[in-house]
Amino acid sequence: MGSVATLLLLRHGRTTANADGGLAGRQPVELDDTGRAQATAAGERLRGLPLAAVVTSPLIRCRQTLELALPQAAPTLDEGLIECGYGSWEGQPLKKLAKEPLWPVVQQHPSAAVFPDGEAMAAMAARAVATVRSWDARITAEHGPEAVWLACSHGDVIKAIVADALGVHLDLFQRIVADPASVTAIRYTPLRPFLLRLNDTGGDLAGLVPPPRKRRRRSARPAESDAAVGGGAGAGR
Repeated sequence: MGSVATLLLLRHGRTTANADGGLAGRQPVELDDTGRAQATAAGERLRGLPLAAVVTSPLIRCRQTLELALPQAAPTLDEGLIECGYGSWEGQPLKKLAKEPLWPVVQQHPSAAVFPDGEAMAAMAARAVATVRSWDARITAEHGPEAVWLACSHGDVIKAIVADALGVHLDLFQRIVADPASVTAIRYTPLRPFLLRLNDTGGDLAGLVPPPRKRRRRSARPAESDAAVGGGAGAGR
């Protein structure tokens, strides 16, 4: 498990739109007081982790989250991590949107959902997954297999990335939760991704840093994509 980089997905803190029950989409909504406190608390958890790179959605709520959580970082903006384009749904109350004919499709068959004047959920998922997998391969190549890197993004984007990592259809991604300022950890390998943490809002993150690899004979090295039968010894091994 220590032979590939580790991705930490950080959702932005709570926004004024979240608090008001609205759908922000790509509008320039900012963190509210709770969101700023959440971002600061996330920074306490992330402090000390040797992050090889920090990448973020360009939207201000993600940039504000990183300014509070990782003030020393110099994040790279990547449009591939931007929120789903909800089109004419953006800025509207969720209670009103729940009455729209498209709402049950978004809930039950999101792979078929295309937002009016906006983006298809399937397109959002494809570009988000492609973005993190590309960054992960690049960071592993440049910084080595013990590298840990962070991407700050949005709820539906993170849920889509998690669904891909679990190998489940996008139509099941509404079963996944990504709370504001939560951390989700994924480690990709040549055979399969491993979901290490999901929607973690309070745990110690130090155990996600892979230990230095021990030198061993090539023939004795276990397959990096193999799952630990029986559950394994965990991060404290």
